[in-house]
Amino acid sequence: MHKLLASLLTAAALTGFAGAAEAQSRIKDIAAVEGVRTNQLVGYGLVVGLNGTGDSLRNCPFTRQSLEGMTERLGVNIRGSNANSKNMAAIMVTAELPPFATPGSRIDVSVSSMCDAKSLLGGTLLVTSLQGADGEVYAVAQGSIQTGAVSASGGSGSSVTRGVPTAGRIASGATVERETGFHLANMNEVRLTLRNPDFTTAQRVAAAINQVYPNAALAENGTVIALRAPGQMGMAGFISQVENLPVTVDSPAKVIIDEVNGVIVMGDAVRVSTVAIAQGNLTVSIQETPFVSQPEPFSRGETAVVPQSDVSVEEDLGRQMRIVGGGASLSDLVNGLNALGVSPRDMISILQAIKAAGALQADIEVM
Repeated sequence: MHKLLASLLTAAALTGFAGAAEAQSRIKDIAAVEGVRTNQLVGYGLVVGLNGTGDSLRNCPFTRQSLEGMTERLGVNIRGSNANSKNMAAIMVTAELPPFATPGSRIDVSVSSMCDAKSLLGGTLLVTSLQGADGEVYAVAQGSIQTGAVSASGGSGSSVTRGVPTAGRIASGATVERETGFHLANMNEVRLTLRNPDFTTAQRVAAAINQVYPNAALAENGTVIALRAPGQMGMAGFISQVENLPVTVDSPAKVIIDEVNGVIVMGDAVRVSTVAIAQGNLTVSIQETPFVSQPEPFSRGETAVVPQSDVSVEEDLGRQMRIVGGGASLSDLVNGLNALGVSPRDMISILQAIKAAGALQADIEVM
């Protein structure tokens, strides 16, 4: 009985280890459907209702022109008048149109000041059309702006600012007026694009799909996998089934180094050949001790400051050369480097030296 229990525990442990070693990801997390994407929108508009923190009309001619054009459309002519209100500001409005957005749906917008406005807090954006890259209007924005910032100033010129009061957002501030025209249901074939191109991963994705839906997927290259819905299954339903299939992702051996912050990131595929490493710190200290040279009484000498320098050299001792075995895994490599007792910045130099010696089977990318 005890032997059986021990065997079951051993098998469970090995099964858990194998599952951890072969971690899998869903296809939806590593790939996207070609054409199903967001689209950037942009527009120019006016914000009104500011408490004296808006643009100066004398310094911002486009704000004045926009005010004149807007009031003329409303039947009021202010051209030639000496208006100098600071309760309005010219702003740029940006938004992202999500895929399959339909007319009448709401999206968030961001607003940013264009001239010398001090704050957009409490302002209201007037009706602003948002255009796509093709020049067509896809949404219309309007609403109250929330900046999430605080700005205050005194009469003497002192001021305190927290955050960025000249930029803000309008939650659900735009109404979609036009669709992008991407009709997924009418398509016989779609293409998946991997977010991290890799030939092995592309073949694994195609194999995982073909195992469930034979001859439905073909890896065209390291990025694109072509899909064709089988039988009478709709394309949306087919993609819904495909994107939840598990796949083991493969990645090239790479070491990412951020020298500014002293950060090192290594992938699981990083391997190192047999190499011996020794590391020591050499410290050169220079201490300046100036003293005053005083002449003898009644002599013709002059008092002078004479520099005196003490130079010392110290080197860390007792660090032996260590050997990292050939074909070492990532954990073995990390343990070997940690055994040297070095800082991350010293480890960066060690990794670069190992790469220069031809013993590191990975690409080094410096950020």
